[in-house]
Amino acid sequence: MKREEYARFERTIAWMESRARALGLDFFDMRYEICPADVVYTIAGFGMPTRYSHWSFGKQYHRQKLDYDLGLSRIYELVVNNDPCYAFFLETNTVLQNEMIVAHVLGHSDFFKNNARFRHTNRNMMDVMAATAERFRRYEEKYGVARVEEIIDAAMSIQEHVDPSMRARRDAPPVTEVWPERRRGPYDDLWALGSGDPRGTGAAPAPAGTPGTAGGSAPGAAVGGGAPGAVVGGGATSGIGGGSVAGGPGPSGGPGGFGVAGGWTGAGGPNRAAAGGTDGWTPPGGPGPDDRRLREKDVLRFILEHSRHLEDWERDIVAVVREEMLYFWPQLETKIMNEGWATYWHTALMREMDLSGQDAIDFAQLTASVTQPNRFSLNPYNVGLAIWRDIERRFGRERMFEVRECESDTGFLRNYLTQDIVDECQLYLFERRGLEWVIVERDVEKIRALLVQQRTNGGFPVLHVTDGDVGRAGGLLLEHAYDGVELDVRYIERTLPRVHRLWGRPVTLKTVIDGRPAEFRCEGGQVLRRVV
Repeated sequence: MKREEYARFERTIAWMESRARALGLDFFDMRYEICPADVVYTIAGFGMPTRYSHWSFGKQYHRQKLDYDLGLSRIYELVVNNDPCYAFFLETNTVLQNEMIVAHVLGHSDFFKNNARFRHTNRNMMDVMAATAERFRRYEEKYGVARVEEIIDAAMSIQEHVDPSMRARRDAPPVTEVWPERRRGPYDDLWALGSGDPRGTGAAPAPAGTPGTAGGSAPGAAVGGGAPGAVVGGGATSGIGGGSVAGGPGPSGGPGGFGVAGGWTGAGGPNRAAAGGTDGWTPPGGPGPDDRRLREKDVLRFILEHSRHLEDWERDIVAVVREEMLYFWPQLETKIMNEGWATYWHTALMREMDLSGQDAIDFAQLTASVTQPNRFSLNPYNVGLAIWRDIERRFGRERMFEVRECESDTGFLRNYLTQDIVDECQLYLFERRGLEWVIVERDVEKIRALLVQQRTNGGFPVLHVTDGDVGRAGGLLLEHAYDGVELDVRYIERTLPRVHRLWGRPVTLKTVIDGRPAEFRCEGGQVLRRVV
């Protein structure tokens, strides 16, 4: 943008904010910053303008910046859920592009402020992250970069296993009430008599927790397999970049060997008995008659409050990773709604401007590039905009504001995706048959079902902590809520040692592999597998 165009840009900002409020938008006070590409892509890589350092953020920056340098993609703006709301514009944008982006980020800011999923997010997160980054730097100076990075890696590997559901955050008792401190002594069994505690610890059995919505982007529990089809119809690479959600570290190291049925097998090691072996570990039994076992969905929270292995500074790092995941999670739950809402309002506001002929053409071309369908992936701008326009046509604008406040992507798709929208956005399911990829379905019911499944729990598997004292030896038991989609064995074998690093005692995961119940157990850095 040229210097002489700044005055026009400032007038446009003032008019757009006034007009947007007149149309019913209720957004935070706005702060606009025009930045070089290095700054914009650094913010995109880190997920926020102020955050601690980690190698995974640098990896994300390098990938996105390389795409930009090669002309493969472009982030026009980044917007931060904060009060005031910060929007960062690429300095190579034209004045028309920046005017359109102002209208776009006003839609995002309104969505951040009013959607129910964002209600519990920290509106001062930029300052909180800046303080966290300084604290982590002091940890690195005191304990060394390697030790700090090791804890961050471990926490990020399961960062999606939190419970951000509003009901859980508002009503659930603290974990300390669900899992009281164990009594340790020679009379534990006597204290437990009559308490209903099958573990002999004197702790009353906890009621089953209410599973909430969780997920994230850490690869530690990546899903393998899934539905044979994939929904496509969007994903313009030149789309307007929203506030990115920083992913966790990728898996490292090689996978271990696999076990045979009935025995535990380590990488290249001999089989050991599944029960009563030399390590004295016995798999816990099933639920009691009233099924009132512990079922804690927030794995990070449970580890944070009950691990006896973590030092105070390590516990602080785990707490920060968890809080940041809770902050980012609503963006994962509402991607289609949020981008569609912002695109709807930028088109509405720009159409009310007195554009010259060339500006009108440039605006139409840019919006078309953002919302065009794609053969290989779903474009949230395209689908979201189509659904919002259909809601306005069928129910009126007042209903749009109601939906904006109450829904997430799952409800948005369930309630408002129609066959007409599927056809308009060119959505379909496809799968590989032999050497060819073929379209197998265009029916709205099947496409809707798959889209909702992909977005339930953020598309990530659900794990529950069901025992924090396996075999009365302090082991941790995780159970996968199997829904027909199996976990990736390589990720299990690379993630469990990181969970073991946080818990400090043996960690067991129950799941289903190749259609059969299986258990993975990590102790001393070695992952053992048993097919039940």
